[in-house]
Amino acid sequence: MPPPPQLRPILASQLQAALSMLTECIRLCPAEHWDDPVAKYPFWQVAYHTLCFADCYLSASPEAFERLIADRRAAGVDFHPTGVAELSEEYPSRRFVQAELLAYAEACRDKIAQVLGDGPEAESAEALAGPSGFPRLKFSRTELHIYNARHIQHHAGQLSALLRRLGLEPRWTGAGWRD
Repeated sequence: MPPPPQLRPILASQLQAALSMLTECIRLCPAEHWDDPVAKYPFWQVAYHTLCFADCYLSASPEAFERLIADRRAAGVDFHPTGVAELSEEYPSRRFVQAELLAYAEACRDKIAQVLGDGPEAESAEALAGPSGFPRLKFSRTELHIYNARHIQHHAGQLSALLRRLGLEPRWTGAGWRD
């Protein structure tokens, strides 16, 4: 049975809220703390990892994500210097700077609108009820979007904790995108 039609905007709103909070953490991080450890990895790497998987899981499948990477590269946008290997390797191929990750967050925001919006490329109710598109994730596409929002929020929480220790206060976003 397909999910109710009002579910798509709810999923979009919660993904946008989680991404908005992550983006604020990226924006608030002082340059001198960009390499500070968050658990085992530098601040920037946790943010990059989160954006990579947000982007990937908004794709219909791993193959669709690989095609997107190639299309972006052809257009001069290169968030993944070594392609999809950026997701499977423990460390990225290079260090990313704040402006790059803010641009990547904006690309993910646009992708949420594309995938879960009202446009012609938006996922149908049938697609949302179908498999995730990722063989290792044995649940529906709807659950994948919830899983994605949880992943983004998990890492936004880690980054927020570091920022709070520095005396900075990232804001909570309850729904949608917060500028």
